[in-house]
Amino acid sequence: MDEDRLYHDPDLADFYDLENGWERSPDFAYCLAFADTAESVLDLGCGTGALAVALSGGRRVVGVDPAPAMLAIAREKPGADAVDFIEGDARTLRLGRRFDRIVLTGHAFQVFLTPDDRRAALATIAAHLAPGGRFTFDSRNPACREWEEWGPEDSMRVVEHPRFGAVAAWNDVSHDPETGIVTYGTHYEIRATGKRLSAASRIAFPEKAELEALIAEAGLAVERWLGDWHGNTWQPGAAELIPVGTLA
Repeated sequence: MDEDRLYHDPDLADFYDLENGWERSPDFAYCLAFADTAESVLDLGCGTGALAVALSGGRRVVGVDPAPAMLAIAREKPGADAVDFIEGDARTLRLGRRFDRIVLTGHAFQVFLTPDDRRAALATIAAHLAPGGRFTFDSRNPACREWEEWGPEDSMRVVEHPRFGAVAAWNDVSHDPETGIVTYGTHYEIRATGKRLSAASRIAFPEKAELEALIAEAGLAVERWLGDWHGNTWQPGAAELIPVGTLA
């Protein structure tokens, strides 16, 4: 899995929080409630750390991400001192500790492009989950073909950046039907200077049946499948595949 400039380039990573209002998102609210009685939380793919910091009140929280640029932003957030931020790959991470809750949100699970990548990430969850602990993650339902809405016309927007001012932003996208991998470009053009920042990202859209098999293989058990972060039970046509489970 190659480094994605969208997260590893400091200038591009600087747009992450502007583009994602995590504090207002339903996954943020769900995970806060999910961790309510937990004494420890592992946030895999923690990005710029907004969720990890919010979870840290009165409990041990570890945030893990492979991108130093994202972690640099996370460590500057108010309250970040309460979180142990670690640079690491969710496929190979072994901290020698177990946690009451493990979360992997923001569709970060979709960066694992092959079944072996996904198998390794699920093994990491199993290796760090405490007896009686619970995990959750999200992956977009491939049947909804959400990537078809990510073209330049649908995605064109203007972002107000604190350093760059007005920035035009848009995406482009392609889908490989053989692998199911979607490649999407993210483009930012700073209006004051005309400078353009771009990155190409690849994500996978695994089917629910594959996830079910890999989760069981990892020694995990799903208690409930959700179809969205509002807590609705999964049904065909739901936008999300969200397992909530524990050790088998």
